[in-house]
Amino acid sequence: MPSTPHRALRALLALCTAAGLASFAAPAATAAPGAGPTAVVAMGDSYISGEAGRWFGNSLTNSGSRNGTDRAWTGSAYDPSRVYGGTAGGCHRSDTAEVRSAGPIASSLVNLACSGATTKNVFRASRGGQAYKGEAPQADQLAAVAASHDVELIALSIGGNDLGFADIITTCATDYIVWYSYCHDDQQAEVDARIDGVMADVGRSVDEIRAVMTGAGYASSDYRIVLQSYPSPIPRAADNRYGESGWSRTNTGGCPFWNADSDWARDSLVPQLADRLKAVATAKGVQFMDLRDALQGREVCAKASRQVTSTAPASGTTSEWARWIDSQSTQGLVQESMHPNAYGQQALGRCLALVHARPTGHQSCRNTAGAGPSGMYLTAG
Repeated sequence: MPSTPHRALRALLALCTAAGLASFAAPAATAAPGAGPTAVVAMGDSYISGEAGRWFGNSLTNSGSRNGTDRAWTGSAYDPSRVYGGTAGGCHRSDTAEVRSAGPIASSLVNLACSGATTKNVFRASRGGQAYKGEAPQADQLAAVAASHDVELIALSIGGNDLGFADIITTCATDYIVWYSYCHDDQQAEVDARIDGVMADVGRSVDEIRAVMTGAGYASSDYRIVLQSYPSPIPRAADNRYGESGWSRTNTGGCPFWNADSDWARDSLVPQLADRLKAVATAKGVQFMDLRDALQGREVCAKASRQVTSTAPASGTTSEWARWIDSQSTQGLVQESMHPNAYGQQALGRCLALVHARPTGHQSCRNTAGAGPSGMYLTAG
């Protein structure tokens, strides 16, 4: 794992420039609402595309399978396409992505999301949407799916990149590693200045999806849109197993954040974004899935979880469910940092399956302490 603050800073700065597989190829046959193979579709950014699905927990071992955490290990080399299906640095639609981990909830589980995507990559091209990583805007891709399948549910995760999550993480980590200062005060001001515009664009993303579905002949009662929030990848200060001072949070844990910044991120930033997204869902008449507490106790550096070692194998009941900041860049890609890993994605997939079975009302999804990803459960709200 990490060794020097200079290497750590180089890797953390890369978070700003690194963002998010192949686009969905629709069958030639034409279906209609209520006919054809059923489909559940994922749209949006890295938190739903499957970024960091390569990993089963975090390990300090930098060789081989990293104690069984690196799913890209072939036995002699690393092949990320085993997990992501495409070239490294792409949309990173992993084989454990939320929609892929939801189980047999539809005939087709379609992942249009792309790591690094913003709202403008969701809008239709005819409405100002922009292609991204060689693919058409996601709403235009959705049109092909809607024409060939009976789309039942569309899960949308968007807004984090518009708000600048990568910049926030980089700033807060840099302030810990280099400047020995807090980030939450000035970063909160940045968030407050941008969030109204971001939420307006999230609402427009919902409108764009609706327009596509209407154009494909769907009535509003033929399908559902589920707008989801973001889980916190780092714990509260009181739940961190490493002390605030020294290099353990950077060099061992991969969570280089001050206590005050950790508490701000966990109890202010993530809830603020969740509450605002819920308000958009309510205003637009779509379902909301609140994931703010989904990784509670399973975050990077959480006391209730542990790193994987040669004597403590990877496990959905004991390992961390989010990818650490590999500040030395010796394992995988920096863009995977601070995202739900394979266990986390399996848990979010279980959340999606539960919401699919509960067609009305806003829902919050939480984990059961000591249980694996199958132990997720819903509460109203």
